[in-house]
Amino acid sequence: MTTRRSRRSIVLALVIGAAGAALAAMLGSLTPTGTAARAVAPSNTAPPTVTGTAEQGQTLTGKRGTWSGTDPITYTYSWRRCDQDGGSCSAISGATELTYVLKPVDNGNTLRFRVTARNADGAATSTSVPTAVVKAAPQPPTPAPTGCGKGPSVGDFAPPARLLIDQIQISPSAIGRSVGTVTVRAHVTSTCGGPVQGAMVYGTAVPYGQFAIPNETVTASDGWASIEFQRLRGFPVTPRQRLLVMFLRARKPGENLLVGISTRRLVSFRVSPR
Repeated sequence: MTTRRSRRSIVLALVIGAAGAALAAMLGSLTPTGTAARAVAPSNTAPPTVTGTAEQGQTLTGKRGTWSGTDPITYTYSWRRCDQDGGSCSAISGATELTYVLKPVDNGNTLRFRVTARNADGAATSTSVPTAVVKAAPQPPTPAPTGCGKGPSVGDFAPPARLLIDQIQISPSAIGRSVGTVTVRAHVTSTCGGPVQGAMVYGTAVPYGQFAIPNETVTASDGWASIEFQRLRGFPVTPRQRLLVMFLRARKPGENLLVGISTRRLVSFRVSPR
C-alpha cells in the first residue's frame, strides 16, 4: 500500500520532468546569437560586356558585369583574340586593363573580354560574347594632284596648276601718239607660287592694226619676259583714244593653246593726248 510520502514524491517528479521538457523545448527554439555568417565564393550574375568600334586603331572598353559573393572581392581582366566565330581564343599578352586598342594583328578576328573574381573563399571566371569581326583601318584618301613640280621650269608644272601673269610694266609709261616702240614686260608665276622660267609669252594690241604682233618671248629665271611692239598706222584708233588695251597670254611650250596650264589676261595703258 502506497504511503502518503511516496505519492508526494511521485507528483514532485512528474512536475519537475514536465518543467524540464518545456524548458528544453523553449531553449531549442531559440536561434544562437553571435555566430559568424557563412562566407560565399564569387558568382557571376551578369556576364562582362564590351563597347567600342571593332576597327583597327579604335579602343574597346570592357565592363566586368555583376557579381555576388562575400566582400572583399578583387577582379582581374584579360583580353582574348578569337577567330571570326568567337572560338579558338588565346590570351593577348599584356592586355590586362579595362581598355584595349585594336592592332593590325586583330584584323579579321573577334575579341572577348574575360573577368576573374576572387575572394577568400574561391574564384570564378566569366567571359563576354565576341565582338564583331575587326576591320582594317580606313585608308586616307589619296591627295588630289596639284600639278606642282619642283620648279621653277615651266616643264615641271601640269594641270590643275595654272600659270599666272601677276605683274605688268610698260615703257613709256604714257604712250604718246607719235611713239614708235612700246615695251611690255610681263611677270609669270603659277598657282604653286614662285616665278616660272621658260613660259612662252604672247601679246597683241586690241583692236588689231595698232601695233605689229611680235613673236612669243620666253620668261627668264626670274619669271620676267619683255615684248616689243612696233607702232602701225592704225594707232591711235581715234583722236579721242585714251587707253591702249592689250591681250597677253602665257603658256607651256608644246601644249594646246586652249588647255593645259596656260593663262590669259587683258591689260590697259594710258594713252597721252599728245
